[in-house]
Amino acid sequence: MLKIGVVLGSVREGRNGLAVANWTVEKAKEFSNAEDVQFELVDLANYDLPFLGKTPTAEQGAAIGAWSEKIASFDGYIFITAEYNHGVAGAFKNALDFLKPEFKDKAVAFIGYGGLGAARSIENLRVIVAEQGLASTQRTVNFSLMTDFENMSTFTPADFHEGELQELLGQLIGWSGALKTLR
Repeated sequence: MLKIGVVLGSVREGRNGLAVANWTVEKAKEFSNAEDVQFELVDLANYDLPFLGKTPTAEQGAAIGAWSEKIASFDGYIFITAEYNHGVAGAFKNALDFLKPEFKDKAVAFIGYGGLGAARSIENLRVIVAEQGLASTQRTVNFSLMTDFENMSTFTPADFHEGELQELLGQLIGWSGALKTLR
C-alpha cells in the first residue's frame, strides 16, 4: 500500500487552499482506482509549530513531533501551495524546515493556486525539496485565481485540470512506488 499525503501549506484565514486540497483528494481517489494507494489530507493549520530557532513551548514541541511523525508516515506527497510575494508561504517554508529525514527517498508533486497558478512558489519549492531528498514530478497543476475561482474565492476549476491531475498522479504514484524499494 502506498500512502500519499496531500499537504495543505497555507494557514491563512479565509484561504482558498482548503477547497483545492479537498478537490485534489476527491479526484485522486477517483482517478487512481487503485486499492493499493491511499490519500490523506494533512492541513498545516492543525499544527501549532513555532518559528524554527525559537525555543518551543511544551505544546509546540509536541506539535513538532506530531508533524514529523505524520509526514514520515507517507510514501509520497502532493503539496498544495499558494504564492505569497512570488514565493512559498512563510508558514509552509518554516514547517518544511523542521523536516529532512522524513522525506528521504520519497516523491512529491505540486498543485498551486494564485495569480499565476503559484508557478513561482512551486519553482521555489523545487529547490527546497531537492535539498531535503525528495524527487519532484515534472507535471504540476496550476489554478488561476482569475479563471478557476469565482470572485477569486469560490473554487470552480476548469475541466482540463482533471487531465493534468491524472498525469501528475501517474508520475507521483510511479515514483513513490519505485522509491519505496530504496527505503
